[in-house]
Amino acid sequence: MKILKEALPHLLAIAFGAMLVIIFFSPLFFENKIIDQNDIFQGVGAGEEAKQYRESRGEEALWTNSMFSGMPTYLINISYSGELIKYVHRLISLGMPSTAQVIFLAYLCFYVLLISFRVHPLLAVAGAVAYSFNTFNLVSVEAGHIWKVRAIAYMPLVVAGVKMIFSHKNSWLSIGTLSLAVALELYANHLQITYYLFLCLLIFGVIELIKTVKEKSWNVFGKNVAALLLAVILGVGANAARLWTTMEYSSFSTRGKSELTSATTGTYQQSGLERNYVFNWSYGVKESLTLLMPNFSGGASVMALDLGSNLGEALSGKGMGPAQIREQIARVPTYWGDQPSVAGPSYVGAIILFFVVLAWFYVEKPTRNWLLIAAGIGLVLSWGKNFEAFNFLLYDYFPAYNKFRSVSMAMVMLLLSLPLLGILGLDRFLKDENENKQRTLLISGGVVAGLCAFVAFFSGVLFDFSGAIDNRLTQLPDWYLAAIKLDRKAMLTSDGFRSILFVALALGVIWLLIKGKINHLVFGSVLVLFMASDFIMVGKRFFDDAKYIRGSKKHSISASAADLEIKRIADDTHYRVLNLQDPFNEAYTSNFHSSIGGYHGAKMKRYNELISYGITPQLSAMIGALQNGQSGLDSYYIINMLNAQFLKYGPSKENIIANPSALGNAWFVNLVKKASNADEEIRILTELTSKNEVVINESKFGNLKSDYEGTGTIELLEYDPKKMIYKSESDAGGLAVFSEIYYPAGWTATIDGVETEILQANYVLRAIEVPAGQHEIIFTFDPISYRIGNLITLIMSVLMLGTFGFGIYRSLSESA
Repeated sequence: MKILKEALPHLLAIAFGAMLVIIFFSPLFFENKIIDQNDIFQGVGAGEEAKQYRESRGEEALWTNSMFSGMPTYLINISYSGELIKYVHRLISLGMPSTAQVIFLAYLCFYVLLISFRVHPLLAVAGAVAYSFNTFNLVSVEAGHIWKVRAIAYMPLVVAGVKMIFSHKNSWLSIGTLSLAVALELYANHLQITYYLFLCLLIFGVIELIKTVKEKSWNVFGKNVAALLLAVILGVGANAARLWTTMEYSSFSTRGKSELTSATTGTYQQSGLERNYVFNWSYGVKESLTLLMPNFSGGASVMALDLGSNLGEALSGKGMGPAQIREQIARVPTYWGDQPSVAGPSYVGAIILFFVVLAWFYVEKPTRNWLLIAAGIGLVLSWGKNFEAFNFLLYDYFPAYNKFRSVSMAMVMLLLSLPLLGILGLDRFLKDENENKQRTLLISGGVVAGLCAFVAFFSGVLFDFSGAIDNRLTQLPDWYLAAIKLDRKAMLTSDGFRSILFVALALGVIWLLIKGKINHLVFGSVLVLFMASDFIMVGKRFFDDAKYIRGSKKHSISASAADLEIKRIADDTHYRVLNLQDPFNEAYTSNFHSSIGGYHGAKMKRYNELISYGITPQLSAMIGALQNGQSGLDSYYIINMLNAQFLKYGPSKENIIANPSALGNAWFVNLVKKASNADEEIRILTELTSKNEVVINESKFGNLKSDYEGTGTIELLEYDPKKMIYKSESDAGGLAVFSEIYYPAGWTATIDGVETEILQANYVLRAIEVPAGQHEIIFTFDPISYRIGNLITLIMSVLMLGTFGFGIYRSLSESA
């Protein structure tokens, strides 16, 4: 009974969070709707082959031809049988749909974090609402970035585990909690978010080290570090297969080092992503005020205005009627920040920032400094190219920093640090017995409200309300742009006063509490109401009912008449389709066919380079020729070598073109052109025109002949994503080229059961030397990283869960 009594407030808090999520996402739960999420639908298409393989065979495909002519499924759609942490995730998600569960998980984990800091449960609820329902999370969910938000959701649980290890007397429960949290964080599979979490914890570690040096408490510090390392090893080990396969693939992906040099690209290609790509989405310095006023920079890239807006009145003055005006103001480019486009701002909350100022006076210095430094670094990192001196230096020299894109994502460091610091500030303020603390309360509220008032009143002097998006609006008349800028100013002013109101409400209810006019229960309930109202009202601006559609993810991707026609007339067991309409930014084609294109942020590095320097130029030339009535396709060698047997340019049955020039699944060549490096290799490839020629890098495979005199045929007998069987027949043997992507980490080839070397040909394809006569050739994909990694994952998962269970047992025994 004692345990139940102690647990009751926490159970009620969790139930409240679940109820709030269900209300916010009510169409998911009560109206049989889904959210119209582009990235989710693209992901469904990308992973369809792997999904069907799992359902029909009961095992993992590991490789798919559905995207970019072939790639591992590690980052697309894969299940690791030894990964027991997925069952923990399902349990604590309460069976909610994935788009709602990540917000609930964020709420749950932040609540646990605040409880680990011994914050009152009602204050912890208020903080959990602020963390989970912030606009960054909501617009990410709307876009379909579920894995990203899942990683954000588990961040507080990891911090809670670290906090427990450095302050909790029950070391086994602390170790078990942290190991479980690390496992869940890595299971979320978004390493960029985990990277920012690591930076936050690195700062925590430095602060703890400084504290240890001052107090000379090396023995305690050493024990804590040992416990932390054990927990991390267990958590990482429980994701061994996932991490091993991802790291293995990383060196071959766009995150790996290119072999090309400036001779081809015009810039030196180092390891990692290109600088412009990394910093394309950089938060503006002045745009940072969206943390306090959500519509400071105009909200989303486009937003709806009302008839009484400046633009609405301007259009009315030009003689337009209400119906025309409503159409014009439905999607107005209100955003005037520095990024190319945004789905919404990063709003931390006016009340939270009020509490952050309060925390300066009341939170213990080590914790305060840790969280403020983490928030400050996160803010500077999010500025990206707008603070070159610091961020470009990190890109060049800081480990792994150039592996990640969209540096504006570093905002998660603030979204974690500031709500934690703010709620700690309020909690410590309320626990302080100083009778003169009203003065610091008024100062804290006055600082935040005063900043809002200053920006709102003087915005016309401080800003010109022009942004990066305006470069795309040059076709609009001056009066139209002038009206938009006035509306941008009005949105800023309105939200400035809105933030002042919420600060005043929070200050008022605190004042009533400390003056004894209300009790703690009423105070906490009202504060939660204010917090939920603030974040949900802002969230609904960018996540309203229009975001929902009828149906399910599966039903939302239906085959077009063109797709059905291709399937009907295809007479080959394995063919590829090239969508002529933006093929490298869509995975709908992948849902039904093996595709030349696809949609993914981590393509293979060489294939990405082939797209840039080979496929795209030939695709442009092909489209131009087809539009001019030229039907011959034999001059597009690179597209043909990828076995693009069908071209698709629309949804109707007539929008397909059969390509008789496709080179097929495999063929023998007579002439080998040898390149000395990657630059020469891709240059020669772009000049090839004959099926009888191939280019191979002699610095990697230098023992090949240049001429092969024999002739022969190769037929694909059996297609399976991870096992392909061919029959070859040739009079004198020779070099066979396969329209399959070369990937050395797991693929093996045998000729009549004897393993043979797989060569890299035509920059991205496979080739092998085949002797004369009839032979069976088998390609098999069986990566050790998956097979052994799964075993390690299972063993470490059992140890991790056992440690956590033992910790709970010890804790209950001690409290009994």
